[in-house]
Formats: sequence, C-alpha cells, structure tokens
Amino acid sequence: MKHPPRASDVTVVIVTYNSAHCIAGLAPGLASMPHVTVVDNASNDDTVAEVERLIPQAKLVRNPRNLGFGAANNLALREVTTPFALLLNPDCLPEHAALAGLLETAQRFPEAAIIAPHLLGRSGKLELNYRWSGLHWTSRGPAAEGPCCVGFACGAVMLFNMEVMREVGLFDEDFFLYYEDEDLCHRVLAARRQIIVAPHVTVQHLSRGSVRGNSPLRAEFLRGFHHAQSKLIFTAKHRNAGRTARLRWKTLALALATLPPRLLVPAPRHLARLLGRIWGLCVFKRAPSRNA
Repeated sequence: MKHPPRASDVTVVIVTYNSAHCIAGLAPGLASMPHVTVVDNASNDDTVAEVERLIPQAKLVRNPRNLGFGAANNLALREVTTPFALLLNPDCLPEHAALAGLLETAQRFPEAAIIAPHLLGRSGKLELNYRWSGLHWTSRGPAAEGPCCVGFACGAVMLFNMEVMREVGLFDEDFFLYYEDEDLCHRVLAARRQIIVAPHVTVQHLSRGSVRGNSPLRAEFLRGFHHAQSKLIFTAKHRNAGRTARLRWKTLALALATLPPRLLVPAPRHLARLLGRIWGLCVFKRAPSRNA
C-alpha cells in the first residue's frame, strides 16, 4: 500500500440478530466510514429499520434465516474489496480513535493477519480478550503493555488484513456460534501468520448485549446449546475423538449436578442457558468440517 491506511481502506462488517437496541450506539463511530456491510440474520425486531435509519451508507444483506455468526461474516468478507475488513460486534461502541489506532498498528506490522484492540467491559475496566492458544499452554502474567503477538484474540473486534486472510481462510461454518474465533486464530498460527494485540487501542464491549428480541429465554437456551456444541466441535477438530467424548460426559455430569440448585432457586435466564447446554451435550454429533 503506497499511502498510510485510512478509513476508505476498511470495510466494516457487522452481523446482527435482534440487535435493534445496539444500532444507536454503533452509528456515531461509523458515520465517517464509507464502507459498511451489515449482515442481518433474520431478525424479528426493528434491526433492519434502525440500520437503514442510522447507518444509511451501509450495504444491508438480509438473510432469510439465521446462518450463524461465522457464516454470516463470511458472506460479507467474500465481497470485500478494500485492503482491510473490521469485524465488529453490534454490542461494541467504536470510536474513530480506535480505528485510527488499529490502522496505525497494521501499518507497523504489514505481514500480520489480524490486529485486535484491548476491550473494555461495561464498567470501563480492561478485559483480557487475548491470550496464547489454549491448545499449547495456559497463559499467565500481566496484561500487555505494548503491541505483541498473541495466540488468540476475541472476535468481537478484529481488523483483518484481507490479503493474508484469503490465504489462511475465513470462518469454519461448522461453528454456528462461539469458538469460531478461536478456531480461526488457531489456523492463523498454523499458517505461521501473526495475530497482534494493540493494548493502547481500546473499544468498549457490552458483552452479551447484542441479542434481545421477543424471546429472551429462548435466546439464552440457544446460547447454552451452541456454546456446548461448539466447544465439542472445536475439541473434535483440534484434539481427538477420545478427548471429545471425555469432555462431553464430564461437562454433562457437571451440568446435571448444577440443575437441582437452579430449580430450587430459579433464575430464569441462567436456568434456560443451563438447559440449552444440557441439550447441546446430549444431541451432539460431529459434522464434517467446512473450512472457508
């Protein structure tokens, strides 16, 4: 690239599902971004209307059904023509300074596949959204003080170097929700490419705030279901069948042991998520991999 990367070199990709309540928070930070693609996974609220009203420059892709996080991102990423793509969860609050910081880091490390910021939680405190790959060893130590290579970065905010990522491949669509970012990071490392966290760049992430809709308990059930399924898919893909079976039965035993206390002192959201986890563990079947 002959010039320093700028906003016009980035396509922002956002996947929404019943995320109408998030759009007002997203819109100010995207006002200066000429390339925005929103892929809506068949929301049943006002998400589409809010995107059209508040992010008028966005290209809107309306899926007839919920394809999942990775598959919906892939739809947009395959059409990106800019050098960079910024994956952004709808429950993030982006600011222009954060984009500038990510692009500056990308300029310093032109061979890097992924650049990630440091995420801030709802309270404004730093979250450890990065670590080394859990397939190799457990990360220990304080937070990073400067740009450094990591083995995993949370998919809530990721700047993709599209030239590199086309070589590595996009999201594995076997993962409907959860673990698709960990699988992708593992494949980036296997390709001997860099994932760099830029801790001086911060983005606030309102974790678990991207989905509401008119069936909150169903949404929690599906969170539990897909988290359990994806954890087993990841283990089956990167470990072996024996370890996957042991993890499945151990996790199911713990979930069943947790069920009686949840029934005695009901917290509807937590109970729905637990029941979803149990169901996901019970019906798990390993599907063939469909790496993008």
